[in-house]
Amino acid sequence: MKPIHGALALACGVAASSACAQGSVQVYGLVDSGLAHITHADAAGNSVTKVPSLTSSLPSRIGFRGTEDLGNGLQAFFVLENGLSLDNGTAGQGGRLFGRAAHVGLKGAWGTLTVGRQVNMTFMSSIKSDVMGPHLFSISSIDLYIPNARSDNAIGYMGNFNGFMVGATYSVGRDAASAGGPAATNCPGEVPGNSKACRQYTALVGYESKGWGLNATYDRMNGNTGAGGGLTSSDNTDIRTTVNAYLMLGATKIGAGAMDRETRAATGQVESVLYYLGASRPFGAFTLDAQVAKRNAKNSADDVTLYVARLSYALSKRTAIHASVGRMDNDGASAVALDAGGTVAPGMSQNGVLLGLRHSF
Repeated sequence: MKPIHGALALACGVAASSACAQGSVQVYGLVDSGLAHITHADAAGNSVTKVPSLTSSLPSRIGFRGTEDLGNGLQAFFVLENGLSLDNGTAGQGGRLFGRAAHVGLKGAWGTLTVGRQVNMTFMSSIKSDVMGPHLFSISSIDLYIPNARSDNAIGYMGNFNGFMVGATYSVGRDAASAGGPAATNCPGEVPGNSKACRQYTALVGYESKGWGLNATYDRMNGNTGAGGGLTSSDNTDIRTTVNAYLMLGATKIGAGAMDRETRAATGQVESVLYYLGASRPFGAFTLDAQVAKRNAKNSADDVTLYVARLSYALSKRTAIHASVGRMDNDGASAVALDAGGTVAPGMSQNGVLLGLRHSF
């Protein structure tokens, strides 16, 4: 990360007649790609070898963030973060310029207040408990909303009071992009006379320490005419309730969680529960992560089970190579691909391997 002080110094010089608060701007990012081989990628059972698009061990991004000290412990800040696909260089999150984050805020002892496009509490809830994170083979494959749990047109708050966490977001139009998929569901909201159109509420309560943490979240989104995911009316809802926890046993982290989901769409009501359990252990420059997850579809045989392991080797503080293996078992008519954004025929299992390189700056 490189501070850019020149522009700020010039601005202070031009405005010499007034006080200029101390501030900085940083450019940062992460680039992560590799080569993946996935079995049973079509109905005929053929395999595919590809450079992943959505993510590798982590999604690639480039961002800009700035802060200004306003005095008395108060700080102003902004974040502009672009997601990108390294296989072809296109923008992520439905083609947005700053799809991962675009917000401004204030921060003090009372917490952090943000306005703009931002991650919501569902995203925040599993950061420390999901040891795989938004990996190519992960719970993100089972529910693609998890790595895309961001809200447009939102006001957010997060506070940490001696380890006790409380947070919430409120969006008047949760998703203004319409490129398709979970990152762009065509629900811009802000409709006169319809206060429910594309509204979204998320909330979090929990506790975090170095040794353990526990939180619970609630996420409710409404639809509107033309929105994706079957939420084509403002009366349609998609509700996720989660419980997440982590425990440190020496250097080993154990992470677990559960997500209950109830979707009331134009096509009917669907309910499911997603469970996950994982562990992460560093060995010198190596880190081994492993996870098992299962989604039970209520009143249906369309269950899915994931097994994944990843080994990373740090070449430096900023660069690492990684290798992963995974398996996705689909029951009934379930068709969840092992690789996020991939394809598989209903009821077919998949195996996959991934070799990659990650660099942060």
